[in-house]
Amino acid sequence: MTSDVPALRARLRALPVFPETVPTFDVGTAPADPVELFVAWLDEAVDAGQPAPHAPVLSTSGATGDVAARTLALKDVDSHGWWFATHATSPKGRDLAENAAAAMTFFWPVVGRQVRVAGRVERLGPDEVARDFLARRPAARAATLVGRQSQPLASAEDHARALAEARARLDADPQLVDPEWAVYVLVADRVEFWNASHDRAHTRLLYTRTRSTDVRDRDRWTQETLWP
Repeated sequence: MTSDVPALRARLRALPVFPETVPTFDVGTAPADPVELFVAWLDEAVDAGQPAPHAPVLSTSGATGDVAARTLALKDVDSHGWWFATHATSPKGRDLAENAAAAMTFFWPVVGRQVRVAGRVERLGPDEVARDFLARRPAARAATLVGRQSQPLASAEDHARALAEARARLDADPQLVDPEWAVYVLVADRVEFWNASHDRAHTRLLYTRTRSTDVRDRDRWTQETLWP
């Protein structure tokens, strides 16, 4: 076993990370609002053929402080923040109920870019929940209705049976909304944009939200570049 470790280490070092040509990033042209830059970078990742560019890693920690991370789908991004949805009773839902701090990481290797978003998560109301749940494909709604996310599964037959029951519930009531479904928005305090460079002189731009009691200064952003 130990003789294989150096070989694996060499293989990992030899793996390419980014394509030969990656976009440049002039921080002097960055907009005042990080959401505007995020959407522009997301569009570029989509146009470049980046698989699942809307699938960040969400990191959370509950009352114990243990950190968990998983990949999920971004639902929207606007002036309020970065939107996602899950079961309120899932591990991440329970984490967020105990500790609202969270972070999202978007990694787009096709364009040599990464975006890190950190802040506090807010749970939205029933209107947003219904809108999101009913917009899901029927198969996705049925899978969500099964619930019990991340709990031990005794057999595939048990899951098939629960899924059939969920489909029957939806057939009987197409407007049914899972009462455990929840929509969240990550209200960012920090957003970092990372642009790769083959000479390792990566460009990093950090936006930090300025909190103020003066409504004229509220929710403004400061910018600073960071050492690679």
